[in-house]
Amino acid sequence: MKKPSPKNLFIYQAKSGAIEFRGDFLHDTLWATQAQIAEAFGADRSVVTKHIRNILKDRELDAKSVCAKFAHTADDGKTYQVQFYSLDIILAVGYRTNSQRAIEFRKWATKTLRDYITKGYVIDRKKIQKNYAEFLKTVTTIQDLLPEHVALDPKIVLELVKEFSSTWTALDAYDKKNLEAFGTTKKSIKLSGEELTNAIEDLRTSLIKKGEATKMFAQEKKEGNIEGIVGNVMQGFGGKDVYQTLEEKAAHLLYFMVKNHPFTDGNKRSGAFAFVWFLNKTKLLNRKKITPEALTALTLLIAESDPKNKEQLTGLIVSLLKK
Repeated sequence: MKKPSPKNLFIYQAKSGAIEFRGDFLHDTLWATQAQIAEAFGADRSVVTKHIRNILKDRELDAKSVCAKFAHTADDGKTYQVQFYSLDIILAVGYRTNSQRAIEFRKWATKTLRDYITKGYVIDRKKIQKNYAEFLKTVTTIQDLLPEHVALDPKIVLELVKEFSSTWTALDAYDKKNLEAFGTTKKSIKLSGEELTNAIEDLRTSLIKKGEATKMFAQEKKEGNIEGIVGNVMQGFGGKDVYQTLEEKAAHLLYFMVKNHPFTDGNKRSGAFAFVWFLNKTKLLNRKKITPEALTALTLLIAESDPKNKEQLTGLIVSLLKK
């Protein structure tokens, strides 16, 4: 099991009695030394040592899972192997230690456990406030991609935020303009303008038949528009595709179909259709991610966006497809 680095770790007790952590806490647990545990609970280190020994002796916890040695550079510049203990040990020590801080911890822990058992959930208000601030920032950065005179329906923005809720990093990258438009699927595929044109023509016929479109729908403004878009998506340079992965090709197909206005009417619907059609053709279509709502949100965002944000938008689509 890969252990997180203990570097710059800081463990302390909040006024509520809760144990809180700061530092390199990137995994599902945290590691602290005996000295750090003793400081957190206001106890002597020898007391912590005794409790840890008894916890392991009673087999309350398995030493292999809760104990680990990390390389630690001391003030003298030398590196030493130091014993660290996981969050499970920290909590177990808190329940055994007889100090005022440990009593406060147990009050908090008991209340938290009671809420979990009786309500089925526990709310961490501090984390909610922090995440809510990040959420609002994300909504703002999405709106920033649009021209000043355009405002998307809040529901559209929220749908995009929901789809990217698993990674705030991708959304935050909007502002920093560092979304990398790289996919993961490198696979040779042939796509012709004629093939896509025929697929859109089938869509056109179907919609007209159902009374959901007029004869103006998906009529090319100029013959060869679709051929040109497909050519841009599939173009190569120096013996390599410009857009090397299927995710990149899909993202640019959606962008060009919506933004280049190849048709007299129905550009957004045709673009969305071409996007899903391509994903299905390449076996990249994940209906849990590319929901009708998410597809609508992406399509409208592209339609209303400033062309200068093209790389950010295509990077956003690629990051959605490759997760």
